[in-house]
Amino acid sequence: MAKPRRNKDGRKWYQKLRNKYRLVILNDETYEERVSFRLSRMNVFVTLGTLSIVLIVLTAVIIAFTGLREYIPGYMDPEIPKKVYKNRLKLDSLEQLLQQQTLKFYAMKNIIDGGDFEDTITLNMQDAYNYDTITLENSKRDSVFRSEYEKQTRFNLNLYEDSNPFEYTAPSNINFFVPLSGNISSHFNLAIQHYGIDIVSGSNETVKSVMDGTVIISDWTLETGYVLGIQHPGNYISIYKHNSSLLKRIGSHVRAGEPIAIVGETGELSTGPHLHFELWHNGTPVNPLDYIAF
Repeated sequence: MAKPRRNKDGRKWYQKLRNKYRLVILNDETYEERVSFRLSRMNVFVTLGTLSIVLIVLTAVIIAFTGLREYIPGYMDPEIPKKVYKNRLKLDSLEQLLQQQTLKFYAMKNIIDGGDFEDTITLNMQDAYNYDTITLENSKRDSVFRSEYEKQTRFNLNLYEDSNPFEYTAPSNINFFVPLSGNISSHFNLAIQHYGIDIVSGSNETVKSVMDGTVIISDWTLETGYVLGIQHPGNYISIYKHNSSLLKRIGSHVRAGEPIAIVGETGELSTGPHLHFELWHNGTPVNPLDYIAF
């Protein structure tokens, strides 16, 4: 069995760490003692180790909670995504302004060349986004088509039609709450993959849940802004997009008619304050107008 290593005076090496020494600071001219410290090798090692750990922790805290972390590769300023989003909004505004100026230029050119004013392109682009002037009128052809379709399908026993699985009538025993009062500017259209309706209303209006349910989506996307989705009984899911803020989180239980969001125009696909509302049943988008009387 190996014996512990000893020094020349017969003591073990770890015992020598406890030997006391005196550190004296003298005046070089008068040899007067100014300061003296009583130390041992163990005290010096413990003090230096403690200072090293404190410096490492302090450096890590400063880098983690100050702006210095932005100079470390891999870190990003959290304000950058917000700035990018604001810049994209400004870019969209500049594009609309450029289109408006271009239309004005061609309209003036058409007038100078002798063309009729009625034949010119629309001068004011804001008219295209003035939802207060929108009026809803049902055409005669649409009314006749609806009447004929209802007569043909009123005795159907199946919920789905064989020709088109998206065309079916809503169950009469389920009542839905109107999510928002306003004008419908865009209707449900599967051909262009518009799986809901756009409801135009004033700013800061509250969006309400159409049924009792549980929030399963509460997030923000670049295209649709603040989005909220609710799972309802009967395998129904309602989606609310382009909100300015959300009032519920994932897992929240809501009642029919309870405020869940604020109307806004967030997202790249929004051109004004409105709500894009979608209703899904059994994993299939359905026309909300067949279920809710707006």
